Amino acid sequence: MPQQLAIIVLVDVGNALESKSLQEHTYLFDNMKLHGSDGQGTNGLVTAINGSYWSDGSQASEQVLNWLPYSLGSIPPTVPKGYEVERGRQSDQEALADLDRLVGVGPSSAEESAAELARIRRTAGTRIKTTRRTAGRMSNQKVLDVTGKVVTDDAGAYSYPAPVITQIYGEAVDEKIMYPAEYGSPDLVTDGWYWSATVDSSRPGVYSYTMRIQLHKLVQQAGETLWEPVNLTIDSALRISTEPKRNAFTKAGLGMLPIPPARG
Repeated sequence: MPQQLAIIVLVDVGNALESKSLQEHTYLFDNMKLHGSDGQGTNGLVTAINGSYWSDGSQASEQVLNWLPYSLGSIPPTVPKGYEVERGRQSDQEALADLDRLVGVGPSSAEESAAELARIRRTAGTRIKTTRRTAGRMSNQKVLDVTGKVVTDDAGAYSYPAPVITQIYGEAVDEKIMYPAEYGSPDLVTDGWYWSATVDSSRPGVYSYTMRIQLHKLVQQAGETLWEPVNLTIDSALRISTEPKRNAFTKAGLGMLPIPPARG
């Protein structure tokens, strides 16, 4: 059975959007550090793929890669999926309660009423406009900060949507070393989609590949707030090595296990 390897793509979205580059704002990790991967926690990860072959030279097993993108400094992906919607509803309820209290107080000066209405608008927060390119989880929701509180459009700290890998290409794909594709999954942490690839571990060498990643920037257009897609790229690589399939007990070739001598 192929071994499952995971590559975490952690992006500092705010700084990446500001600099329009992923190079210094992406941190890559995999679970092969003890097996030879280099550049853990940097944008220069080289993932070790330790292939193996049988005694006749045929490939013993393939490897499977899974890429998992996350946003640094955003609401954790492990919170319930309805969290953003629920926080938006709570802010609406709070704003309505404030309006009821304002009406119940009775007449007041125009300045006081305007100030109170402005405060209520801040309490209600800013709702994202639904667009064709942002349909789904990001549509018609409110902007939250990293603590889950509703914020206004002039706030500085947003909880950015998770990065989205839209394509994986480059030398490793062109040379048919790996075969990436996007798959559907019941895993709600990845919103039901993730990128995976089968790797041909029978061809040793170092092969580069490129990920195209879509971030989302909060912008104002025609008086409405929306998430604008921004596409950037980041490079990584695979280092493939092969060695004979060995018996874990004897450290030799596959065969019969040794029988210990009987004790008298």
